[in-house]
Amino acid sequence: MIDHIRKRIENKKVLILGFGREGRSTLKLFLEAGGAKELAVGDLKEFSQKDLSYLNEETAEVQAAGFEEINFICGPDYQKAMDDYDLVMKSPGIVLKKPVEEYKAEILSQMQLIFEAYRDRIIGITGTKGKSTTTTLLYHILKKSGVPAQLAGNIGIPVFDIVHKIEKDSLLILELSCHQLEYMTVSPRRGVLLNIYEEHLDHYGTMEKYVASKEKIYENQMPGDLLYVHPSVAPGENSHRGACIFVEAEDEGDKESVCGKEDVSDNTVDIKSKADVILKGAHIFYGQRDFEIPVEKTGLLGAHNYLDIAFVYAICCDLGINDRLFGAGLVSYVPLPHRLQYIGTVDGVAYYDDSISTIDETTIQALNTIGNADTVLIGGMDRDISYVNLEEYLASSKVAHIILMEATGKRIYREIMENMPDFAGKDRLYVVEHLQDAVALAKEITRKGGSCILSPAAASYGIFKDFEKRGECFKRLVLEEE
Repeated sequence: MIDHIRKRIENKKVLILGFGREGRSTLKLFLEAGGAKELAVGDLKEFSQKDLSYLNEETAEVQAAGFEEINFICGPDYQKAMDDYDLVMKSPGIVLKKPVEEYKAEILSQMQLIFEAYRDRIIGITGTKGKSTTTTLLYHILKKSGVPAQLAGNIGIPVFDIVHKIEKDSLLILELSCHQLEYMTVSPRRGVLLNIYEEHLDHYGTMEKYVASKEKIYENQMPGDLLYVHPSVAPGENSHRGACIFVEAEDEGDKESVCGKEDVSDNTVDIKSKADVILKGAHIFYGQRDFEIPVEKTGLLGAHNYLDIAFVYAICCDLGINDRLFGAGLVSYVPLPHRLQYIGTVDGVAYYDDSISTIDETTIQALNTIGNADTVLIGGMDRDISYVNLEEYLASSKVAHIILMEATGKRIYREIMENMPDFAGKDRLYVVEHLQDAVALAKEITRKGGSCILSPAAASYGIFKDFEKRGECFKRLVLEEE
């Protein structure tokens, strides 16, 4: 990998765009590889040489690479310098000011370079929801089964951080966001596309552009490659050179329950006719195999998580892992926090943190999973996505208390009051300003023996740093921690 990087940057002027965790790891590895004519860092925030102190602990070879000569381009106009460089390494969180084709520089990413070097060993996983659970569950079961593997990607681990850990036979299990896929020209040997819901329209503008970024997971696959995919978001005819393994639940219903939009693709297929892997209740059927999910022993709750397990099961079957090893890995897996996570019972009320929920479908899934939900907390940053499905679900639900907060909560309340005269029990709706107000109210009105769920159906940006911070705040407020 180091040799590949050196060939890519040799004698070139290189700009690292974004100096967060990924940008720092890029600089570190580029210095180790050497050969660049010039290295620069561009970021909206102000940085200086003192911010390179993390490199002081590296080897003498890296220190000798001349990082004291790195140029910093900071401030609101930092992207204007891009055309002064031959190659730009873009961090996923950076939004380009112009269409990518209008830049003179070649624009790359850590993912692009790792795919160029290790494509055949990569299992790349994407989808609007469920990708972190699927990625970490697959990695955990592989490791427990004795398969050499490395975990990285959108899970919070830059892929350059694992370069020196990759062994001769290692599989790379990579979670891929839409931003990491957006400009990719290489697809993985094994790709996973779980689902597509309306999301990130504040960045992409249209659903079509968002879907196009997700389709990069298979767009450049080759004959012999595999795509594990729900049939409703499968490639159209003649748009994919690999083979598809279709994974679905038997009782899902129509496409909208999975895609969120009926018109995601002009070439979607009948989900009842294409399944290779079928989830029926707690049973997963694949070929001649029938695996029963040990519901009482796994921490993963709900049908949506069982479908993620079905995807992982299919991959593990194809990698030669038997049911005994798969089951042992599944029951020893510890679910990620903030994903319908039970955080405790206070005054007879069970509280669940589902802060990861940023779309209406995940809130519906949470309420379907927690059967005794008495109170739900909804709302966050408004990105102009539709909440019609959630509003219709709440209208017929038995949830006694619906606490609506922040911009989306207020919008949902307004849409219900203006557009849904038949909404049953409008006195169930409560409008508050912020999360602390919502928790305080929930403690007053949630009935003993019931559950209270934070499942916002909205992003946290502008209110909290991320959904993790939102979930941590919820837990502190519920447990009254300092």
